[in-house]
Amino acid sequence: MNNQVTCFLLYGSDNQQNKTIKGLTESSRTDQIFLLTDHPEDNDIPTEKCHFLPSFSFQHTEGIRQMLALTRTPYLLIYIKPHTLDMGYMALERMCDYLAAPESGMVYADHYQVTEGVRKPHPVIDYQPGSVRDDFDFGSVLLFKTAALQEAFDTITHQPEYQYSALYAVRLALSQKYELTHIREFLYTEIEEDTRLSGELSDAHKELLSGEQLPLDLATGVNVYRPGAWTTLQ
Repeated sequence: MNNQVTCFLLYGSDNQQNKTIKGLTESSRTDQIFLLTDHPEDNDIPTEKCHFLPSFSFQHTEGIRQMLALTRTPYLLIYIKPHTLDMGYMALERMCDYLAAPESGMVYADHYQVTEGVRKPHPVIDYQPGSVRDDFDFGSVLLFKTAALQEAFDTITHQPEYQYSALYAVRLALSQKYELTHIREFLYTEIEEDTRLSGELSDAHKELLSGEQLPLDLATGVNVYRPGAWTTLQ
């Protein structure tokens, strides 16, 4: 089955992202790729499947709303790191196959990480239903069933707009009805080629890598969905 997946990627350097884009476009499952950047005017569109999406954040309610409005495919992929992504052979196909199960709303996988030229395995663990941990390690590649993500998003829109933890909130809402499926296969590799200091990264990149999104939303009094209720975590 072709053109099943719409992808959303943080856009770093042309060198890094062109490698990532090439890998994704080689899969027949990829339909469109949206590149999230603070400065679209400084970049050229890499391929006809790519589109720039300025002033965007995965952590804002408006960002999730934009993604869903732009997606016309049954599946939606996000890659939340600015490093080069090397999808393994048939990796996207494998993820789509797992996500086709009716009970699954999102899939994530074991993977490798390359830092300073050294590749190390990075296995992740099974998600425990009901867990409200904001630091659970799903890895950097998340593939969602679009209809399920929309359903979960409709749930969180009953709350004030999230500014720092929308992705966490919508994922938590999703887990109340669907499984977050762990694929026990090493399907992709994160390659850290950009050694700039964090101060040189874009605002969107720094926001994702800071690890402080949830406490900031909680400090503003925004409620977070927990099983059976909306509550403010203290």
